[in-house]
Amino acid sequence: MTNGTKKIAKGKVYICGSGPGNPKLITIRCHELIKKCDIILYDRLVSNEILKLIPEKTIRLYVGRSSGDPTSNQIKTNKMMLKYARDGKKVLRLKGGDPFIFGRGGEEAEFLFENSIRFEIVPGISSAIASAIYSGIPLTHRKLSSSVAIVTGHEDPTKEEKSVRWDKLAKSVDTIVILMGIENLPKIMGKLIHHGLDKDTKVAIIERGTLQDQKIIIGNASNIIEKMKESSIKPPAVILIGEVVSLSEKIRWR
Repeated sequence: MTNGTKKIAKGKVYICGSGPGNPKLITIRCHELIKKCDIILYDRLVSNEILKLIPEKTIRLYVGRSSGDPTSNQIKTNKMMLKYARDGKKVLRLKGGDPFIFGRGGEEAEFLFENSIRFEIVPGISSAIASAIYSGIPLTHRKLSSSVAIVTGHEDPTKEEKSVRWDKLAKSVDTIVILMGIENLPKIMGKLIHHGLDKDTKVAIIERGTLQDQKIIIGNASNIIEKMKESSIKPPAVILIGEVVSLSEKIRWR
């Protein structure tokens, strides 16, 4: 089979989100692929509980990146997907959360297309949503929030111009969800307050959302940094900003 003049490899790559880490929250399709694929290339945020679902015969290779790791890791991952697919293998590119929400899934799909590799993309439950739900915080609410923005707190350092407009976000949406933002949170909160975010706006930080050791702290824009330091919150964590955070006291079910 050909795509224009290019020969398409016999193998296939599945770019799949494994959700926020709780194995009960993976999709049926994700579970099927874990069981049937020949090789699994997995990220740092794929939990140990999910890795335990992988059959012993399956080759598993860690390709994740932590903050500060060289960006060349992505090039190595691309080469691995290409090699195994050309060898005729079923390759599962397993990611935490959803592959298209700050998961580089789009970049990898582009790479596979450009190299005539067949692929399928499987959505996963994003920690942006799941952590809020497991903390009793609805991202939207008829009385409190009609708009949501999901942003990264850690942009690509190689970008010439930053694209997160904190000056606009401060007053343009009701609920802000920040992923990968713990390290930069003091700067982020400073920018938001400087550009008009009320200092009394509710803020929650959820560490390891949906897992047994989930941890949540709640404060406001003016004191959340102090509370974060006192609680020794560490990544991975989700930051929620908005009045919907106040509902956690009433409907936190877990």
